[in-house]
Amino acid sequence: MHIVTGGAGFIGSNLVRDLLDRGHDDVVVVDDLSDGHKFVNIADLAIADYIDKDDFVERLQDPGFRSSIKAVLHQGACSETTEWDGRFMMKNNYSYSQVLLHHCLDAGVPFIYASSAAVYGASENFVEQPDQEKPLNVYGYSKLQFDRYVNRIAASPASQVVGLRYFNVYGPREQHKGSMASVAFHFNNQLREDGEARLFEGSAAYGDGEQLRDFVYVDDVCAVNLWFLEHPDASGIFNTGTGKAQSFNDVANAVIEFRGKGKIRYIPFPDTLKGAYQSYTQADLTKLRASGCDVEFRSVEAGVKHYFNALAGK
Repeated sequence: MHIVTGGAGFIGSNLVRDLLDRGHDDVVVVDDLSDGHKFVNIADLAIADYIDKDDFVERLQDPGFRSSIKAVLHQGACSETTEWDGRFMMKNNYSYSQVLLHHCLDAGVPFIYASSAAVYGASENFVEQPDQEKPLNVYGYSKLQFDRYVNRIAASPASQVVGLRYFNVYGPREQHKGSMASVAFHFNNQLREDGEARLFEGSAAYGDGEQLRDFVYVDDVCAVNLWFLEHPDASGIFNTGTGKAQSFNDVANAVIEFRGKGKIRYIPFPDTLKGAYQSYTQADLTKLRASGCDVEFRSVEAGVKHYFNALAGK
């Protein structure tokens, strides 16, 4: 079995799709469908089985079940950067991940998991080094603490352990994320509803809409996961982004170009985000490339076009 936790979520469901497309007929989705709206992400995917996230931990106690697992691609987490219930966040993102890590290490099973660029927070140098890790919220802290745990417990693992620090991911199957969906998703909805994309005014020395992020298309993120799955000798924690920051204006203009009409309106920067907002992110890909990973990343313009063509069934 290839286990994908968070397999009904955004990145997880795209990863499930790609595994199936590559001929894996043993893909098992682990998730929490308390929010039943997420079912649409896997309704078109011929998975081998579905297991609730809590039941999965119990099933791991069965040696027969555990021995049938070929790899765990751990995408499940609470990714809401506005969630400040630290107890919940640490239990869901940190403690649960610890359990899965130890089972994989004990069984010699590859463990590829989702970390996040949120670990860098206030940093302006996005390199996989402790002095650059400055999270701005408890979500980022939960991801950082697990990365630290991995570095301590599995510094030289006998089986593969890979952490991927995702930057700003966008693409199909994110509609259930609500306010946490990508800006490309929100801009498209805003343009469809009233003809204008709403961007923040300038902040932190950046002009209107000129805040910079490393926007990475979900298919490229999945390709990195699968590259590591196919190279089991590679372990470590790696940035997963394009390596080239682009502005929110770039995203809005790419969506406007795709739709063929629309305009941008700038709105005041929210007081609630001051001091807790990343105005700039850009993945340093030195370590990823040194691992041998040669996945090419799309620009915002190419990714947005592919995204909305996919939604239109083209």
